[in-house]
Amino acid sequence: MGKIQDTFRNIFKIHELRQRILYTLGLLVIVRVGAHITLPGIDSYLLSEAMANKTSNNLFGLYDLFVGGAFRNAAVFALGIMPYISSSIVIQLAGAVVPYFQKLQKEGEEGRKKITQLTRYGTVLISAFQALGIVTGVLLPLKVNGAPVVPAEIHGIGFVISSVLILTAGTIFMMWMGEQITDKGIGNGISLIIFIGIINRLPFAILDEIRLIDAGTRNIVIEIVILALLVLIIAGIVLVTEGTRRIPVQYAKRVVGRKVYGGVTQYIPLKVNTAGVMPIIFAQAIMFLPNTVLSFFPDSEFIQSIMPYFQYTSFTYSFIYAIMIVFFTYFYTAIAFNPQEVADTMKKQGGFIPGIRPGKQTSEFIDNILTKITLPGSIFLAIVAILPAFISRFGISGSFASFFGGTSLLIIVGVALDTLQQIESHLLMRHYDGFMKSGKVKGRR
Repeated sequence: MGKIQDTFRNIFKIHELRQRILYTLGLLVIVRVGAHITLPGIDSYLLSEAMANKTSNNLFGLYDLFVGGAFRNAAVFALGIMPYISSSIVIQLAGAVVPYFQKLQKEGEEGRKKITQLTRYGTVLISAFQALGIVTGVLLPLKVNGAPVVPAEIHGIGFVISSVLILTAGTIFMMWMGEQITDKGIGNGISLIIFIGIINRLPFAILDEIRLIDAGTRNIVIEIVILALLVLIIAGIVLVTEGTRRIPVQYAKRVVGRKVYGGVTQYIPLKVNTAGVMPIIFAQAIMFLPNTVLSFFPDSEFIQSIMPYFQYTSFTYSFIYAIMIVFFTYFYTAIAFNPQEVADTMKKQGGFIPGIRPGKQTSEFIDNILTKITLPGSIFLAIVAILPAFISRFGISGSFASFFGGTSLLIIVGVALDTLQQIESHLLMRHYDGFMKSGKVKGRR
């Protein structure tokens, strides 16, 4: 305990780190405040009653979890940061197949600025599209005992336009805050915004489950089994997130004048999950789109007949979701780690993997190992992500199941470890010990 206390004191001794943490906390407070400011004109009392059923154990409830209750409140931040993530997915996918985006990726800083600009434009379009779907497909039809949540006197095009503009502006503002946290704060801003929204639901999920246990509607044995499973899942997530396969690299001796260089063995750490939590976020953002599209057709019998297939508790949803996670794990790994660049750098520095020829064979060897260790990691991510859908079948409440399994847990652990790693880096640069005894987060140096 004393070690941890010393580390926290060291954090606030470093002026830059202290300013970054306070700046990040300040923006995250604004995110939480915006999640409680309801859109103008909506009856908040009727809204709370209507949304209690609308977000109960379905995809809307899962979406509400990601935005920290903002959807349930019909708040100005109801869309959350998911439209920005969806836009990022589209741009990154385009970078793999569209020559124009491939060219931008090779243009260095100028190319990255252009890609960022296009991502922002895409965010505006997706936000407006999703906002229109929520307003017309969710808010306007909402009624409680025949009383509309949106009063009849403002039930028109003016309300629709103003609400779409406010929701879109809310997402753009959150996108800006996320970028500011990444640049001037600590951690990845976009991931932290999702993280804080999920953490916000923790007390409510625990209290709901405790009330149900006290009321005798929950089997305490099942609860104990679920909690034991939770511990195993957390251990597995940490293992997958931190696990590495080290490849030895031998550097040949070189004599320059009287000095001898090389002759040492170093290691290339290949992570089991190079992509981190991004495949989960990407896949989840895309899985929200079908329900947004289907919400435009509330009176269509055909649309209503296929809606159950896109509920997150359905087998079809879980299967598609799992496949997408595996795909995005490999896709994001390919973006984050380039075996050809590693092989070329090793060759220039006189390094080689024992038994493997430098150049193309080294690249293929590294790529082969990376492919093999990524497969079990991606499958584990997929299984954990769809686990809440199966846990809820045992009578566990949707909020409890969503929080203590799957996507939420993966994001919490992944973002927490990434943020902690950045704090560790600042401490180590100033020669302070980190949270671990060795002065670093194991496996993340």
